[in-house]
Amino acid sequence: MPVNLTSPVAAQLLPVAGISLGIAEAGIKRPNRKDLLVMQICPGARVAGVFTSNRFCAAPVIVAREHLTKDQGIRALLVNTGNANAGNGEQGMQDARTSCAALAGLLNCKDTQILPFSTGVIMEPLPLSKLAAGLPAAVANMREDNWFDAAQAIMTTDIVAKAVSRQVSVEGKSITITGIAKGSGMIHPNMATMLGYIATDAKISQSVLQQMVSEAANRSFNCITVDGDTSTNDALMLIATGKAANPEVQSVNSEAGKALQDALTEVAIWLAQAIVRDGEGATKFITVRIDGGKSEVECKKVGYAIARSPLVKTAFFASDPNLGRILAAIGYAGINDLDVDSIKLYLDDVLVAENGGRASSYNEAAGQRVMQQADITIHVILNRGAANAVLWTCDFSYDYVKINASYRS
Repeated sequence: MPVNLTSPVAAQLLPVAGISLGIAEAGIKRPNRKDLLVMQICPGARVAGVFTSNRFCAAPVIVAREHLTKDQGIRALLVNTGNANAGNGEQGMQDARTSCAALAGLLNCKDTQILPFSTGVIMEPLPLSKLAAGLPAAVANMREDNWFDAAQAIMTTDIVAKAVSRQVSVEGKSITITGIAKGSGMIHPNMATMLGYIATDAKISQSVLQQMVSEAANRSFNCITVDGDTSTNDALMLIATGKAANPEVQSVNSEAGKALQDALTEVAIWLAQAIVRDGEGATKFITVRIDGGKSEVECKKVGYAIARSPLVKTAFFASDPNLGRILAAIGYAGINDLDVDSIKLYLDDVLVAENGGRASSYNEAAGQRVMQQADITIHVILNRGAANAVLWTCDFSYDYVKINASYRS
């Protein structure tokens, strides 16, 4: 079961003026499950996004990037689960474009005003006929208050839907932000998450919107790992409908820009952490905090060496304070001039290591106490500078292997 994560409450997910969401059961991988989402966007809204850096990126990623650059005003997002439409060559590209054209015909807009997204099994042909047949039902189902169903419709191996809303005051005006995401395995983003969509009714210029989604991704989805695998389909989209009464935000450094950035990043962090808490087979949620580095890049190197280590992650699953595995990961993180005698390692409030070895105050019982918790912090102090980084990961359990061994069946 997910680690301290429960299903969202539909009534607590706030509609965003200018966004309507419709879902359908298209039977893309299996029958009787929500697997198709249409998110219609009002005219005049602005859309920005970040995408996977995986060179084997999926056809919908390529098409979505192309359509965003045409600057014709995006009118809808189209999301299917059950099939990634990745590794399908030219046929995959044609299918992604055809799916956009099918939805554009129903919404009376250009196919280049549709952004496609897919998630699921890689290198399987997209069942385009099923997708197209499901579109009329999704369009007919569109409502502003459909965020809960939308969060369910984009799930794959997720156990719990991931959705959250926030409201913030910007220049005396109330701004609404609602976001959904999906992801559980193949999580080691280098841009965003598996799939994430955040919408706000704020007025934000296009250039500022792009800066905001990039910053939000860097502080959230680019700080998580479940298994060290970067997906072919990752995408995080930020939509600003402009329906709120605030003056347009034209600088990220203005008071309004900072307030909005903080709120958007808070939503992104919540969603990113929810993905880790729902990591495939996860039983522990682990915060990895690195302080005292020379740079943030250096701190993330150390943090990810710990967070990706199968030996560290399996020790946490077993609640075994075999904490020398953490020291080993720090040592191979790639910092050639690292002074190991200067490092301090904490497990929550327990000092584990200093002066190059076990702390004199440490005892196994203290480590065992912390390892029994569901939420744990690994804190490393490098004592090399003033930079820091915080990452989030989970343990590796037997269920992770079971889930991924039978994923296609």
